[in-house]
Amino acid sequence: MTLSAQVRLDPWEAIAPVDRGLFGSFVEHMGRCVYGGLFEPGHPSTDEDGFRGDVLELVRELGVSLVRYPGGNFASGYRWEDGVGPLAQRPARLDLAWHSRESNVFGLDEFMRWTRKAGVEPLMTLNLGTRGIREALELLEYANHPGRSELSDRRITHGAREPYRIRRWCLGNELDGPWQLGHKMAAEYARVAAEAARAMRQYDPGLRLIACGSSGASMPTFGEWERVVLEETVELIDEISLHAYYEEGDDLAGFLASGVDLDRSIEQVATIIDDVGRRSGSDKRIGIAVDEWNVWYLSRHLERFRPVDWPEAPVLCEDAYTVADAVVVGGLLISLLRHADRVTSACLAQLVNTIAPIKTAPGGPAWREATFYPVALTAAHARGQVLQSHVTAPRMETSRYGSVPVIDVAATLDDDGVVSLFAVNRHPGERVTLDVGAGAGDGWHVATAVVISDEDVHAVNTLDDPLRVRPRDLGAITVEGRHAQAVLPPASWSLVRLRQGWPAGPTRSLASA
Repeated sequence: MTLSAQVRLDPWEAIAPVDRGLFGSFVEHMGRCVYGGLFEPGHPSTDEDGFRGDVLELVRELGVSLVRYPGGNFASGYRWEDGVGPLAQRPARLDLAWHSRESNVFGLDEFMRWTRKAGVEPLMTLNLGTRGIREALELLEYANHPGRSELSDRRITHGAREPYRIRRWCLGNELDGPWQLGHKMAAEYARVAAEAARAMRQYDPGLRLIACGSSGASMPTFGEWERVVLEETVELIDEISLHAYYEEGDDLAGFLASGVDLDRSIEQVATIIDDVGRRSGSDKRIGIAVDEWNVWYLSRHLERFRPVDWPEAPVLCEDAYTVADAVVVGGLLISLLRHADRVTSACLAQLVNTIAPIKTAPGGPAWREATFYPVALTAAHARGQVLQSHVTAPRMETSRYGSVPVIDVAATLDDDGVVSLFAVNRHPGERVTLDVGAGAGDGWHVATAVVISDEDVHAVNTLDDPLRVRPRDLGAITVEGRHAQAVLPPASWSLVRLRQGWPAGPTRSLASA
């Protein structure tokens, strides 16, 4: 049986411009993300700084815009000064977050050199767990001051004459979580975050600061945590964070509909932001930073977080991602685009090896996980304005989220008049014929139509078969005037790029209407 669904697009209905900050990623000193991932001296592709060239190429292909560093849970026990200066003087430390030994061979200076080679913007996470305002200001001075101060001069002696000019800063990480070093109650964290933000703005009022929101919508303090933190910081910050991870479990249909949960979480946080703003009399528009999101099979790995021998860069959370995982990642990207008026940055966690779209073999090749493709294709083609999508679709029942539409879509219109339609068929067993209609303009011309799907929804890419899962031709697109029809396979993510003669004139944004 083939189901039918319709989506209507109108060039006059735009949600918001596509912010490139939506296509961020995340590098933490966890497992082999840094050592053996970004950084592997002696590898055949390694450059003079020890960075793997094959990984750099894949990061550029992935379309990453910014990278959050150095964590994550690792950040709450991290001493940034351990990772700068001569290697012989850098101390090894125990990392309590992942029960590993940290050599500090790779630190801030190396990370900044790597970001410049990768062409990405740094997003620094401050340690407000075991440290505080003083250390935050010292790191800011070391990183951003031009010179003629003790810490900026120290950076210069380390070989970085020009300041790093880091603009984006996270005020700690997941401090609502009892697992976090320096875990705090909401009022405690709000006070520390406000103090740090005020102090940092005394140095540079133009910094972009992100306060810790909840570690996930399932936290018992979700909502109340955001309210308390925002009441203290609403005039001091630019964004508040939201983290979201998903895994399949025994409900494939619900898993494929994970975007429903992300939609709800974003909308709940947005409502709280607006409510606090009204009650405080603030007209500042706080964005949402979904600065950790992905599919993560955390339940499979909990017992491995406490090895007895404090290994250095252990293999940790290196699942091979399936077709189903790729469909979910594509669906979560659709949710982020749909909320482009509220979500101002997002970071896929993580970048290499550890819960990542890129995998490497020590001394060997790097390859793309199944989840690589929806991220790379969305980053490449989601440009211009996000259009409002009016969807009519049959529904299916899930044990996680109840009744949900079988189809989810987002669409963008770029300056060249190309519509990029991103579509997920959430149904695990039925094809869907999707009719795409335009509310104005001339007929369609198909530019691109690719799909990620497989008869085996749990197919993966491996070192021995790195292209088992990859984008394939979606098949013929039927075009009749201002309508185009495509058949979406079960459990699939698709990209269809359509060129149309849109009417002249500016696109009206619903966000400002």
